[in-house]
Amino acid sequence: MSSVVSQVVKFDRELIDRYNVSGPRYTSYPTAPHFKEGFTPDDFRAGVARSQAADPDKPLSLYFHIPFCDTVCYYCACNKVITPVREKAVPYLENLFKEIERMGRLFDRKRKVAQLHLGGGTPTYLDNDQLQALWDKVAENFTLAPDDEGEYSIECDPRELPVGAIAKLRKTGFNRLSVGLQDLDPVVQKAVNRVQSLELTKRVVDEAREAGYVSINLDLIYGLPFQTEAGFANTVEASIRDLDPDRLAVFNYAHLPQYFMPQRRINDADLPHPDVKLKILENTINQLTDAGHVYIGMDHFAKPDDELAMAQRNGVLHRNFQGYTTHAECDLVSMGATSISQIGDIYAQNRKELPEYYELIEAGDLAIFKGMRLSDDDMIRRDVIMRLICDFHLDRAATSERLGIDFSDYFGAEEADVKRMVGEGLLTDDGNRIEVTPGGRLLIRNICMPFDWHLRNAQQTKTFSKTI
Repeated sequence: MSSVVSQVVKFDRELIDRYNVSGPRYTSYPTAPHFKEGFTPDDFRAGVARSQAADPDKPLSLYFHIPFCDTVCYYCACNKVITPVREKAVPYLENLFKEIERMGRLFDRKRKVAQLHLGGGTPTYLDNDQLQALWDKVAENFTLAPDDEGEYSIECDPRELPVGAIAKLRKTGFNRLSVGLQDLDPVVQKAVNRVQSLELTKRVVDEAREAGYVSINLDLIYGLPFQTEAGFANTVEASIRDLDPDRLAVFNYAHLPQYFMPQRRINDADLPHPDVKLKILENTINQLTDAGHVYIGMDHFAKPDDELAMAQRNGVLHRNFQGYTTHAECDLVSMGATSISQIGDIYAQNRKELPEYYELIEAGDLAIFKGMRLSDDDMIRRDVIMRLICDFHLDRAATSERLGIDFSDYFGAEEADVKRMVGEGLLTDDGNRIEVTPGGRLLIRNICMPFDWHLRNAQQTKTFSKTI
């Protein structure tokens, strides 16, 4: 049977109603709630040394967290600092530059940076001179790949980009852009405190294309207050027609005001009924697939000739804290407050609050306070969950050979879950190949969960968002 990944998705309301429970998003396995405090910078350095010894030429993926926003979007669950006082970014950059220098000394300069991403918060809260200085500091301490080889992206808020700013960022070195939009309905925008016109967003996207950005991603959110089927369908239609993004991320709004204070400004009564929310999702899938986009998984769509779509078809798609990526071969090195690195067999997270982050950096060390070294079992399960969430199938024989196990013996308990999910229509199974059905693709988080030992066995207090 061919190993090419099918990219057909089906909205199966019966399956969704049965399986729409809370669960991890699997940007890592084990997931971040299982990281341990007391994981030290020395533990991190040891992990870097192990990874570098195993593969001295392994490329790097760099992530930088810029936490600042001028105003708060009420739906936001990111780690952020809301302030219109731009000078507050100055000490942050000073400390981030020190962290970049210290991180750079840990990695051999022959390890090229294949991927770089600025997230937040709002990276374009920084002005062009600050972003240029950040780029220059990275280039001084790491080896950037040539422009036609590297994937260098920045998240942007069009409201922060005057005419000409996006072209300057392209000259700096960024060649991919992620644009936040969320919803075009003025009533919804007012309810979430993010008023942003289609005309403004289109101006930024058009400038990016003229400047030579090779890929543009657009972020939308469904489940926001006052959203309707017709209203969100208009947003999707306008996005396809007027913005024509290469990729779209259509996120499910998870209303968790007990964890995220800005969400307390959203009234529960203003949220769309669960039936309406699911209908919005169904309509969105139909609109995007009818327009030729393919479903990558976990909220993500892309044009069929996009690198993500091609990587998935070829079985080389990867997933990490930045979401889906084409760079499975990289160690992910993350810098800035709250950022999480994934290097070899370790995860490491920086302090979240700025005073603590500054204190550790100014003391002359890294800002790591939490993380873990993966066990052999963690590594095996991470591989299985990764392949399910990226490929939507598992080949028992190939997995056994790759991981040095007997799949059916090692996952004896999970085989019962596989059999159950086959009976319920999420999977097919020919005895060797486990395949996610088109209806099961939307429920891939549920399919991964039986393989998650920590979810089943460890003490867990975090409330996850619903899987749909």
